[in-house]
Amino acid sequence: MASWDDVRRIAASLPETSEYPSYDGLPAWRVRNKLFVWERPLRKPDLAALGDAAPDGPILGARVPDLGAKEALLADDPDVYFTIPHLDGYPAVLVRLDRIDTAELTELMVEAWYDRAPKRLAAAYRAQSR
Repeated sequence: MASWDDVRRIAASLPETSEYPSYDGLPAWRVRNKLFVWERPLRKPDLAALGDAAPDGPILGARVPDLGAKEALLADDPDVYFTIPHLDGYPAVLVRLDRIDTAELTELMVEAWYDRAPKRLAAAYRAQSR
């Protein structure tokens, strides 16, 4: 399954991506200063909301294109993807990093990058990747 080393490797492969600490000093990856994936441990309110369903492993937050994409991921694989009340109405999912394989993680991160990258940069990368 995936690790933080995989996240760093995938992020480093995407154009104009930088790793910056998030608000609480945890790793976060941005494309031209727009956040697309980040480390997101559960906080006390999250643990209270999730109860016994709260995972205990590493958690990655990832932007998704819209709320429909979020709902699709949550429905398709609830063992990997989940959300918390803090993210209600926000196009992002949380990922149990130790339950996602690197191919699926790569797809998720690339899509998150496309969602946040400027259109010209995304188009250039898409053309190069064909």
